[in-house]
Amino acid sequence: MAFSTSQIQQLNAQFKGIPPEEIISWAVKHGNTPVVTTNFRPYEVAILHAVSQVSQDIPVIWCDTGYNTPKTYKHAEELIERLQLNIKLYVPRQTSAHRDAIMGIPQIDDPRHEEFTKQVKLEPFARAMADFKPDVWFTNLRKGQTALRDSLDILSLSKDGVLKVSPFYHYNDTQLDTYLRKFDLPNEHNYFDPTKVLANRECGLHT
Repeated sequence: MAFSTSQIQQLNAQFKGIPPEEIISWAVKHGNTPVVTTNFRPYEVAILHAVSQVSQDIPVIWCDTGYNTPKTYKHAEELIERLQLNIKLYVPRQTSAHRDAIMGIPQIDDPRHEEFTKQVKLEPFARAMADFKPDVWFTNLRKGQTALRDSLDILSLSKDGVLKVSPFYHYNDTQLDTYLRKFDLPNEHNYFDPTKVLANRECGLHT
């Protein structure tokens, strides 16, 4: 599935205000190997629920850094069971205990931070994408999260040419709260990303 920049711009204009499930259905119809990625951070339940309502066969790639909080792990297990997610777990090649002993969690200005991010996030993600070779990638990117994400839209292309589909792109927290209440979905705010340090810093997967 290949779209030109102008086609994507036209589709984004058409999709603004369209229910997420309809956008997901369109993408599934036009794609061959869709995946959805998640880290079970706050509001991730929205994209997981919306995708599962369209198809429960779509692989749900979970790149677990190994540093999630106990509440996040319990939240993940609850959603996996409740939504019957086709979960595909990817973890770093080195345990967090081993890494903690020799590196710890480097601060952003530490030269080891780049290697740390590669180990716990970028390498597992690259491995997952190489295994599944998706042409459609469902994400929960939203406008207002980072400067980079403000430059995207509902549809965008990854650096590898994969069509990224973010059905909730124009939703704010209040609108997502309404979505969660409508479907009686749990949220989880006790989330820790060891690579970001700052909440508005890009995680590295979308650059």
